[in-house]
Amino acid sequence: MIYPEFIKKGDVAGITAVSDGVSDELDKKRFYNGQNNFREKCIDVLFTDNVFRTEQYGKSSSGEERWKQYKELLENKDVTCIISAKGGNFLNEMMKYVQYDVIRDNPKWFQGYSDNTWLVNSITTKCDIATIYGNNYGDFGMNNWHPSVTANYEILSGRRKTQDSFDMYQDGFRERITGLEGYVDEKESIWKCVYPGEDKVHTGSVSMRGRMLGGCLDVLMSIHGTKYDNVNAFIQKYKDDGIIWYMETFASDSENLMMNLWKLKESGWFMHTKGIVLGRPLFFTNGLFETYEETVLYIMKELNIPIIFDSDIGHKGPRMTIVNGAVATVSCDNGKGHISYEYV
Repeated sequence: MIYPEFIKKGDVAGITAVSDGVSDELDKKRFYNGQNNFREKCIDVLFTDNVFRTEQYGKSSSGEERWKQYKELLENKDVTCIISAKGGNFLNEMMKYVQYDVIRDNPKWFQGYSDNTWLVNSITTKCDIATIYGNNYGDFGMNNWHPSVTANYEILSGRRKTQDSFDMYQDGFRERITGLEGYVDEKESIWKCVYPGEDKVHTGSVSMRGRMLGGCLDVLMSIHGTKYDNVNAFIQKYKDDGIIWYMETFASDSENLMMNLWKLKESGWFMHTKGIVLGRPLFFTNGLFETYEETVLYIMKELNIPIIFDSDIGHKGPRMTIVNGAVATVSCDNGKGHISYEYV
């Protein structure tokens, strides 16, 4: 596994809109404040042209133009890491233009979540380069960085390899007034788990160790079975380490969630899996199954592995910084979680 160079004082963070960009004035204010926050740490910020653009349906520019601007950051020797402006729905349109040889020749951290799963997943599985499933750039624009954002920066700078779960979380999106708001503490963060073979969720203790792989399940299902899917080969390559799958959903109902997990299981994605870590779903509708947990366990119980629910991963901030491709130990004990990384 290739771990890109960590960001340091004097470096440049490249921001590009591989999915959607921003045009709202409050979003722009937040982005420029993020630039000031980075500069206070002696890190300059370079915005590509499409960051402050959003076109019909919510895309920053054409798929070809998005790759061109991403490629410019890859080939810019001053840029150490690349952070996605935001998520969206159309990163898939960029994928046919991606040149993986250029990515391999210029290994740099790429970070983002949600729709950015397209790149987080494919860069790691196709190029053997670690990526980050974590904050999109806008979170760096809040005043008084939340500890999760500080931890994210410290991981990017190579000064941190561990994270603990947070006390509270924000239960969904909230309208901004100033553009510089942090997270709203609304609900207590309580990690839950099941032991191998169990069907009852609780706050007991489990631990798992393996190589991290995952992202937003909605996007992973779009990747699955396409030419951008190299998951099975990646799993076989690292079968001795085993895989920890981390996943979270943007929007799903119980029937689709059940069928999606069944499809991934039947296609071999959960071979050599040591455990699964699930984030809190943003929008979830009950149907045949009464709860998210019941839906997951209906399919996954037979894997006989530990599963963690309601982790601080995904759309409900604050979110942990997941180093996709790294070996990690993930534990849950009495409702609290911990992740530590090994860069091997």
